[in-house]
Amino acid sequence: MAAHNDGVLRDREKAQRPSQFSEREPALPKTRQEIVNGPNVERKGLVRIKSAGESGRSGLHPLQFLAIVWRSSSRVSKAVNILWPFVPAAIAAHYALQGHPVVNFTLAYIAMVPCANLIGFAGQELARKMPHMLGVLTETTIASTVEIILFMILLVQDQFYVIQAAILGSILANMLLCLGLCFFAAGLRREEATFHAAVSEVGSNLLLIAGLGLAIPTVFERAVTNTGFNLTTEDIADRVLHISRIIAILLLIAYAVFLFFQMHTHHGIYDEVFEHDERRDADGHKDRAKAKLTLTECILALAISVALVTLIAIALVSEIPEIVEKHHISDPFMGLILVPLVEKAAEHLTAIDEAWDNQINFALSHCIGATIQTAMLNAPLVIIAGWIRRVSMDLNFELFDIVMLILAIITVGNMLRDQKSDYLEGFLCIIVYVSIAVAAFYFPNPHEAGGHEATGETTGEAAGEVATHALRGLGLL
Repeated sequence: MAAHNDGVLRDREKAQRPSQFSEREPALPKTRQEIVNGPNVERKGLVRIKSAGESGRSGLHPLQFLAIVWRSSSRVSKAVNILWPFVPAAIAAHYALQGHPVVNFTLAYIAMVPCANLIGFAGQELARKMPHMLGVLTETTIASTVEIILFMILLVQDQFYVIQAAILGSILANMLLCLGLCFFAAGLRREEATFHAAVSEVGSNLLLIAGLGLAIPTVFERAVTNTGFNLTTEDIADRVLHISRIIAILLLIAYAVFLFFQMHTHHGIYDEVFEHDERRDADGHKDRAKAKLTLTECILALAISVALVTLIAIALVSEIPEIVEKHHISDPFMGLILVPLVEKAAEHLTAIDEAWDNQINFALSHCIGATIQTAMLNAPLVIIAGWIRRVSMDLNFELFDIVMLILAIITVGNMLRDQKSDYLEGFLCIIVYVSIAVAAFYFPNPHEAGGHEATGETTGEAAGEVATHALRGLGLL
């Protein structure tokens, strides 16, 4: 009798226990809003704000707005806010202090950091109010505002070489420096950080495709120049320009398909990945308890920061020619290292903070997502903007820059393959980036290449051989 009763109780418990396969799949969230609020939560109003981003207020409250902005998203971001006095100083120096390019450039360079930090923080606060994938995309796009503004100002001032170096420098800074710092920060708090293949594999494959696309005009120019075709320099430059414009359009189409993949057909996979990251957020309880910006305050913060970034960027870019010509800072170092470091400050701070809090998938999305956006959106937009302005802005990069880019993509792809990271991998990425920075510092300016024409075809053939061997070794030829 007792055995019979025990069997009945076990059957009841089994019937009440949720099935591992029958009930789990329907309960999986499809959007970020369902992850936080549950699938059956309904909210009134035209715009539905996710509870993780709910401020409990509406409109503008100046004192609370200033307090939240000052506190920022992390201790590092809060420390960056100490640099705000440099912003009015840089603007005033640009208009009042003439003939001191080093002082003006230094002030503008430092002032750009808190402005970029405010853009990143406002974008992060706005992203909290959105579904997962839309939030990550919005935050990455807003953080890229600094880069787009700098590129357009450089384009207006016809500093094409600096733009080309800055495009590749932004990609290298995100792939090697930012990703390395994320791996290093995550490795300091735990033995090993694991991330999802949906983030790492798709990202690394896209990076390789984008890198190949960006390399095509350079490979074409080197091949045609050094293989004896009966073409003038103007003919070659014209063909390279047309190829660059076509590739820019193709990269934009590829980026649009990638967005459709992430936002529509496969968004459920990414939502689950980011939900997992939110559950293991080491400081998640603190973030939920923090006061948040209202939607109005987010828009206001973005408007203020974009206006300031534009003013600072004008001041910064206007000093670059004199810094390069008179103070022995090469164009490659300026474009490949200095400009990308300041334009990507906001994204780097956000990603490192997420890696420190064990949100490694979020951190990877910011690093790789920003890299993909630079290669497949921002760079093509600059080419098309140059096309509209009828200037010869193309994708014919320096051989050194493009080879370093492809090598970096292959290196990072190998590190992402096992879906694990530790502080050693992060440190090695940083070392590689510093090595490239040292080489860029000693790389000569374009106007120092006058001796190439004097040596005739010998130097051209040597350069062609270097290009061919390097690209063959990378599997590009």
